Amino acid sequence: MPIYRDKARNRWRYEFSRIVDGRRRRVTKLLPAAWNRAQAEAYAREQDPRLYELATGARRDEPLISEAVRRYLTEHAPSLKNRSKLERDLAIVMPHYRGRRLDDLADVIREYSAQATVSPATVKVRMAYLRAACRWAWKIHNMGKHDPGERATMPAVRNERHRYIGRRDVLRLAREVVHRDARAAVLVAFYSGMRLSECLRARPEAGHWVLDDTKNGERRIVPIHPKTAHIAQRWPRAVPARTVQAWFLYACRRLGIDDLRFHDLRHSAASAMINAGVPVYTVGAVLGHKAAASTKRYSHLDTAALADAVKRIG
Repeated sequence: MPIYRDKARNRWRYEFSRIVDGRRRRVTKLLPAAWNRAQAEAYAREQDPRLYELATGARRDEPLISEAVRRYLTEHAPSLKNRSKLERDLAIVMPHYRGRRLDDLADVIREYSAQATVSPATVKVRMAYLRAACRWAWKIHNMGKHDPGERATMPAVRNERHRYIGRRDVLRLAREVVHRDARAAVLVAFYSGMRLSECLRARPEAGHWVLDDTKNGERRIVPIHPKTAHIAQRWPRAVPARTVQAWFLYACRRLGIDDLRFHDLRHSAASAMINAGVPVYTVGAVLGHKAAASTKRYSHLDTAALADAVKRIG
């Protein structure tokens, strides 16, 4: 029988034992404790033909996703800025790919997307990490017969925020921020389009904010707005990001604004530039977008340009 009860372990055990070309080929595996006979028999029906093909040489065994992830984390991930997040997210989804083959990647992504209780954006990020690990192993170590991600369909996510404020509202907020360094960060964020973390580590140099290390790994230079030139003279300042966030939320509550985030200042900067006639491509360069698709979310703001285009018909 391919399965039997292991009395010493009190669990079902699967065993493949065949004579192929005069030699006995034997594989044994202790199955999970929670499995019943039906589950064990289903596993045997699935494994018997696969192992027979391997024993006769008719099939080359497909590598495991877990092996691709292990190599990716040990060999490639140490050079990435988001290594800790990669390790954490791939560990969270490990139960969903444990024991699965590389050619099962599309099924793993589909199954996890249907079962996950987290937000669609989180699902997409985690599955993107898993796909990246499998593709890296395929390209670098020739694991698998084909690109494991070519059939994988990532879950659709529509989480773009369209919350913008103008210069007057930004100044109103800044007046409510009593903490001088936090107020300076608010103004720099709006007048540069930089993220909070970028604002706090940017260094002024010859009329520009210089960012040596950005989210996409490239050096970026952002011109200093005349309105923040006096701030740049005493920058950077040793103010924690959590302090800036706390004062920003305090100012929002004081003004009765309950749907604004600090990152919306970056979106507002993009909105202001586009509505002033700045091309979307240039706005993307200021914001540091590596892909044009990241800037296209603001293209709907350029209504004046669209109206002018329509007037030119005929």
